[in-house]
Amino acid sequence: MKRTTKPAAVLLSLALAFSASAQAAVEGVDYTVLNKPIPQRDASKIEVLEFFGYFCIHCQNFDPVLLSYSKTFPKDVYLRTEHVVWMPEMLGLARVAAAVNASGLKYQANPAIFKAVHEQKINLADTATFKSWAAAQKSFDSKKLIAAYDAPASLAAAKKMQSLTETYRIEGTPDVIVGGRYRVIFSSDWANGQKIIGELINKVRQERSGKAAR
Repeated sequence: MKRTTKPAAVLLSLALAFSASAQAAVEGVDYTVLNKPIPQRDASKIEVLEFFGYFCIHCQNFDPVLLSYSKTFPKDVYLRTEHVVWMPEMLGLARVAAAVNASGLKYQANPAIFKAVHEQKINLADTATFKSWAAAQKSFDSKKLIAAYDAPASLAAAKKMQSLTETYRIEGTPDVIVGGRYRVIFSSDWANGQKIIGELINKVRQERSGKAAR
């Protein structure tokens, strides 16, 4: 077996280091640092938090990218989604989002919900309309979603989403924060946004491992 000589090994390590730095997300270009970090739900892992709105066409376009990407997350990373509430009228859709989260049907139900809101112009913010629409769906477990929607916890979660929106001054959607601290700058396409999320996940992981080693 051929061994790598020391000079070659040094050059290789330098090349790898340069490659890693070239791929690293750049503050002010790819992300900003929050002045007030958002507490993670699970501090032992790395949280990818998305503030979104079912009413937001950009969120509809980004959603399949993010959900597909989240399926590849390593065990130390998880996805959290919160619906923005900028006005009381948005609480209805936030309650739908809370029910989707509670039922675990995000991957199955989101495409149908976005389609209903944007293409079919159905007012899912209205309770009766939402439940009637949901009951007719075949692409996910409608009974499970409606049960989660009817649970008192869904309205409580929607109100908490409103509080989060106000406390952290979320002003646009989609808004993605990694590790409770780094906000993604979406400057080109959604695929590039996904790339930045991956780089920030690595950044948070490296920072944490560095602190643990001290």
